[in-house]
Amino acid sequence: MAFKDFPNHQPGVQLLQRSLGRGRLGHAYLFTGPEIEPLEAFAAALAKTLNCQHPVRQNGAPIDCCDQCAVCQKIDHGNHADVHWVRPESKIRQIKIGQITRRPNSPPRVMLEFINLRPTEARFKVGIIVAADRMNEEAANAFLKTLEEPPADSILILLSTEPQRLLETIVSRCLRLNIGGEGLRPISAEELDWLSRFSALAAAEQKSLLGRYRLMDLLLKRLTETKARIEESLSARSPLQQYKDAEEDLAARWETELAAAIESEYRRQRFDLLVVVERWLRDVWMWATLERPGSKAQSSKSTTQGPPTDQLLNFPRLEGTKRIAGRVSPEHALENLEVIEQLQRWLYTNVQEALALEVGLLKLRL
Repeated sequence: MAFKDFPNHQPGVQLLQRSLGRGRLGHAYLFTGPEIEPLEAFAAALAKTLNCQHPVRQNGAPIDCCDQCAVCQKIDHGNHADVHWVRPESKIRQIKIGQITRRPNSPPRVMLEFINLRPTEARFKVGIIVAADRMNEEAANAFLKTLEEPPADSILILLSTEPQRLLETIVSRCLRLNIGGEGLRPISAEELDWLSRFSALAAAEQKSLLGRYRLMDLLLKRLTETKARIEESLSARSPLQQYKDAEEDLAARWETELAAAIESEYRRQRFDLLVVVERWLRDVWMWATLERPGSKAQSSKSTTQGPPTDQLLNFPRLEGTKRIAGRVSPEHALENLEVIEQLQRWLYTNVQEALALEVGLLKLRL
């Protein structure tokens, strides 16, 4: 993809193109947004533009890539010598210090070693850290030293869907661009259909544990389908599919990177799914609060058409929302939001996923 393929992200594109046109590109960027894949594509577009053999020019300066030349193709396939990607690895899906600076168990290329070498076949060295918020403390501190004084002809790009988890000292040294706009992530029709089924099931009588375990089955089925799609998509893009005769050590490293990328993307999409559930539970809390006897919303019903909460709700068409709100107190509805937030924190640790989900769903007041 080239910058022209991001019609919905023009403010970020225009800012970068103005910097490119003036020859005043920053040495480090933080690209943020609700989804990691568009951020990766945007970072690749910048790397291609900087090094493209036949770039689109404005006043003699490259402002977009051709997306066709050998350099652009190499960057897209992840095998350009002067573009290095770092992704979360290890069992807990962190970016560890051995990926940033040389350690006994480091991969063949590490970020600081890579960025401090002169370019081999391109004008700029480009180092890209995917899910930079997953850097552990050691890795972040090691990276910070280079971020303060990067070598000439190098660009560092950090990608994050959760920039609030990054060290403030790192954020302050980067130019930040939001790719995808501010605000809540839009919900797809498929997600809305799933949430409709989830809310309807939750709104059924919850007098026994059976109802909760049905909810859990619906959630686990969705997560299983999500992981299968991620595995299929990322496996198809892996170098393992393109270079089946690669040396054993290189193939093993690619397998490790693929497994880490799958787990990282799965965790991100699992987080997004639970955020959708949390947004729905916020609607339940909103209904429970505004429908209390004596509330302003309650007293306004005689003079307004339709429920007064419609414009305040994330999902005003879901029937189960009001049904649940009618049988839980505002205090219990608020506790539900706290339960989901706690569940997200558990899932950031090494806790068993099914156990965390089971405990979280059993704690909900429905």
